[in-house]
Amino acid sequence: MKPRDKYLKLVAWSEKDQCYVGSVPGWIGDCCHGDDEADVYRKLCEIIDEWIEIYGKDGRPLSRPTNRSYSGRFVLRASPEMHRALAVRALNEGESLNTFVIKSLKKAVQKGRE
Repeated sequence: MKPRDKYLKLVAWSEKDQCYVGSVPGWIGDCCHGDDEADVYRKLCEIIDEWIEIYGKDGRPLSRPTNRSYSGRFVLRASPEMHRALAVRALNEGESLNTFVIKSLKKAVQKGRE
């Protein structure tokens, strides 16, 4: 395993730029781009290796890795009004609050990918 393997690497199509853009969420923003997704990924890996080397030479601590496992559970704080509104919508749909919120989040994520 290489040190860069601990970091989540994203290569996504950018409608605005009309090309693929590479980044490392929480550490390195949009840092490379190109027309070939695999090529952008390779460039991104090279950039991460360079940053790790630079941080090491400077004695700076690396950003916390984001490529980790997730339990599927998180706590969400909402206002009482929002909680009530979501609970009512879930009841109207004949679903539990958890199921309704998961379906709503899935829709939002899918919409964000378009």
